[in-house]
Amino acid sequence: MSEVILAATDVRKYFPITAGVLKRTVGHVQAVDGISLELYQGETLGIVGESGCGKSTLARVLMGLIPATSGSVKLEGEELVGMKPSRLRKIRRDVQIIFQDPYSSLDPRMTVGKIIGEPFEIHAEVAPKGERRRKVQELLEVVGLSPEHINRYPHQFSGGQRQRIGIARALALRPKVIICDEPVSALDISVQAQVVNLLENLQSEFGLSYIFVAHDLSVVRHISDRVGVMYLGKMVELGTEDQIYERPTHPYTQALLSAVPVPDPGLRGHRKQIVLTGELPSAANPPSGCRFRTRCWKAQSVCAESEPALEVRDGGDHPSACHFAEVIDVTHAAY
Repeated sequence: MSEVILAATDVRKYFPITAGVLKRTVGHVQAVDGISLELYQGETLGIVGESGCGKSTLARVLMGLIPATSGSVKLEGEELVGMKPSRLRKIRRDVQIIFQDPYSSLDPRMTVGKIIGEPFEIHAEVAPKGERRRKVQELLEVVGLSPEHINRYPHQFSGGQRQRIGIARALALRPKVIICDEPVSALDISVQAQVVNLLENLQSEFGLSYIFVAHDLSVVRHISDRVGVMYLGKMVELGTEDQIYERPTHPYTQALLSAVPVPDPGLRGHRKQIVLTGELPSAANPPSGCRFRTRCWKAQSVCAESEPALEVRDGGDHPSACHFAEVIDVTHAAY
């Protein structure tokens, strides 16, 4: 196993709920609640889950865009939580992010050259002023765009091209880790494949490590070495791509996989589909014990009394946060 480059331990992020004229805190939204994970050198760790489960909040906490309420985040052994802003500014050379929306993440008043070259302005030691234009043109070539487009504005590009510009900006400082926050969800299917293939090629070329956040299970399987499944701020299952997609043990993971469309019409009737009942609980008032119990067909009294730990259960080969974790066959076709 490669060395751990990024490690999170018991990370929590609570957002206060205020009320009244004095804006007193009356509660908290538990967006991320006790997440622990490790990212190894050169690997891609996929994070999946439905909207509102805390994936994007976790991504921003991991790179210090928003402060953690508690817990630890270490980059190559150096603690990021509570780090002085001046030091964190330097650390950001090694951890970059690709945002979900290629339309809103690029300043429409700046040329592509200035957008991609802005990291060089902040970290002037990376590239002397006289070399920055050449480096920006090289980055455009690396992501499959023409260097001649350096003076164009974002509105002159398609969605896929804009996301390539965002990728070039993230690559500018030669980071060690790139956090991809749903980088293809706003793109057409054909363009999604191009961007994912580009990310894989860049990973091989530059030795990058990715945290790939998405809700599309097919895309995550294509690019990820390991996959973590989140539900309502908690990590409920964590394993290799084969373990999660072929031997899922948590009921929530099994339900997600059973809902993936089967491309072969002849196999559609052979898939066991799991339909979840009930509404997604509020992160401001999560259920006691197991947070998935209100929608789980296996739920018993112990599920309300005791929160299951994320650990390897009897007969399993990867950790799962369920008292009654077991493998069931929901995959009669490849995703």
